[in-house]
Amino acid sequence: MSRRRTDWGSLVAGLLFILLGVGFVARGTTNWGFDAMWVLPVLAVGLGVAGVARALTRSRDRRQS
Repeated sequence: MSRRRTDWGSLVAGLLFILLGVGFVARGTTNWGFDAMWVLPVLAVGLGVAGVARALTRSRDRRQS
């Protein structure tokens, strides 16, 4: 059975969306002050980090091949 490589960009993006979802659920069920104005900047930075992680892992994979 062949091993699959970890896709770090997808992992970071998935964790980001999960954390944002948890923030919205916590906002609706508790008195926690989660401001929706933070969503777009956090999303942009998180997806940027995911893109950088993907680019770095792909360039490393190409050098090893």
